[in-house]
Amino acid sequence: MPEHRWLTKNLDFRRKWDKDEYEKLAEKRLTEEREKKDGKPVQPVKRELLRHRDYKVDLESKLGKTIVITKTTPQSEMGGYYCNVCDCVVKDSINFLDHINGKKHQRNLGMSMRVERSTLDQVKKRFEVNKKKMEEKQKDYDFEERMKELREEALGRTCLMQKRKRKKPHMGALGSQRLFNMYNK
Repeated sequence: MPEHRWLTKNLDFRRKWDKDEYEKLAEKRLTEEREKKDGKPVQPVKRELLRHRDYKVDLESKLGKTIVITKTTPQSEMGGYYCNVCDCVVKDSINFLDHINGKKHQRNLGMSMRVERSTLDQVKKRFEVNKKKMEEKQKDYDFEERMKELREEALGRTCLMQKRKRKKPHMGALGSQRLFNMYNK
């Protein structure tokens, strides 16, 4: 018997294909295709549109920790980053982020890589919301920053006053005369 069904027994070390076997395979494939055509059409899987993550990816939780790994250690506790959706381990953070944003992971989550088209009204509303957020942050930031500046100015004034008090009194007329003579020689 030959190693493969489609190869005939040969003694001259050249492959000779079994034509009858391939004809049967081709007919079988054609009948399956006809059945699919005539029967119920195969429904494509409906996937929802891609949306942004509503959680922060935890990359720092295992940073700097030492873990002893044995043969019986589960894959999720091995070194690297574990994706429980795809049941795989990725060795570094860059590849983990690439995996999370990739097609395979998104498909396992039930999402396609297509993004919903935004209308003009949606974009305008989004700009308004972002503008309000920026203004609120700016107001809070300005108030806090101004208070910090005022505290620093007050601290600076008190330091200057203390330095002036600690300074030596002026040398008087005799001391200044000595300096004048020293520089004009």
